[in-house]
Amino acid sequence: MKTDTSIEQSVREPCAREKAAGKMKNAIDFMKKRGIWAILLIIVVVLSLLEPRFLSFGNLINVLQQSAVYGVIAIGMTFLMINGYFDLSVGTVMGLCACLAVGLQDYGLAVAIIGALAVGATIGAINGFLVAKAGINAFVVTLASMFGARGLVFIYTGEQPIVGSVAAFREFGASSIGFMPTLALLFLVLLIIAELYLRYSNHGRNTYAIGGNYEAASNAGISVNRTILINFIMTGTAAALAGIMVASRMNAATPALGWPDTNLMIIASVVLGGTKLTGGYGSMIKTLGGVLAIGIFRNGMNLLNVPSYYNMLFLGIILILVVFADSRFSPAKKS
Repeated sequence: MKTDTSIEQSVREPCAREKAAGKMKNAIDFMKKRGIWAILLIIVVVLSLLEPRFLSFGNLINVLQQSAVYGVIAIGMTFLMINGYFDLSVGTVMGLCACLAVGLQDYGLAVAIIGALAVGATIGAINGFLVAKAGINAFVVTLASMFGARGLVFIYTGEQPIVGSVAAFREFGASSIGFMPTLALLFLVLLIIAELYLRYSNHGRNTYAIGGNYEAASNAGISVNRTILINFIMTGTAAALAGIMVASRMNAATPALGWPDTNLMIIASVVLGGTKLTGGYGSMIKTLGGVLAIGIFRNGMNLLNVPSYYNMLFLGIILILVVFADSRFSPAKKS
């Protein structure tokens, strides 16, 4: 026969477990909803304590301007990763299109910009067609595109840096609207438009649906292949626009631009912002947090004169921890 003490203990233990489980759930929910902002705050506080120059207005504007290029590509990558895919070719596509934006200026600035955007969109369309229509694995397709674009940029440039002939192109890249660099403002405007499009358009809702459950989306009548193709085209075009932005800052480009780690930095930014590698979840605003976190971290490490290979090591550790936490605490996707 149980005593009063044992009965009371048997009642308390489930209550304690329920409270602990509730606290854990609240902590997980917080990290899912606001985790990137907590990470960003920690990075800012630590760097500001270690390096007083970090919080200067000029340095913060510089971080935003430098992050804008990666951010534009991350916009396209967010669509693609919510869809359940990723693109390893964005770095070399950015470099190729930067060289085209500079090298084609002899035919007019409009031709150079449109030509660069068209090449990026075409590479994205090829990737999307091979993945969606031919059923080839996205890793294999975009890895092949990465090396293909790399070869094209060396063929086009003859392995030499190229300089543009239109001064207005460089003036645009170096311009500001008030205190805000034009390129940074362009990124923020595109981000807001992309967030609204992702949330409220049929294409955005289809992107979430396909990433969340491919079979259910297909059975519901969603044009799966068309959605995937569009998202690859958007990502290729975003990489091309980023290349134009990079080239416009100096009206010059090199064949090494975007190689070898740009694609991984973009994917890391999007994942750090909370977008799932398996698809079905993510947002542009959180991607902004991921882009800023990596941009601020790299800037702070440069101010502290930390060698670049340590930056990559620290970012790799952070990314592994984020992915581990996501896989450990997220429910399994239903098939």
